[in-house]
Amino acid sequence: QVQLVESGGGSVQAGGSLRLSCAASGLAFSSYVMGWFRRVPGKEREFVASINWGVSSTYYADSVKGRFTISRDNAKNTVYLQMNSLEPEDTAVYSCAAGPPPNRRSPLAYRFWGQGTQVTVSS
Repeated sequence: QVQLVESGGGSVQAGGSLRLSCAASGLAFSSYVMGWFRRVPGKEREFVASINWGVSSTYYADSVKGRFTISRDNAKNTVYLQMNSLEPEDTAVYSCAAGPPPNRRSPLAYRFWGQGTQVTVSS
């Protein structure tokens, strides 16, 4: 079955960096759009970034643009989220997701989801 497993979360101080990874199995990884979303308790899931299969198109939420970078390695079935200049407002559970093309921001466009990894940024 399809599995998406996130890793790399943790606790950092404001201004610090983390790199999240999402390892996929059970699907034709290179055919899927991969996205990162985050959720804070009591709030709706928020789009963070996405990348299409050919790495020709990436989207970012305005709140992370210029600080976060999404990338993928199709040979390793892995998508990454490099997070720099982290802010307390970035604290959330971060989940990766896979969906069919085209590249879209809506969580409704994604078919498979990981369990998530906690990111906590202290001031």
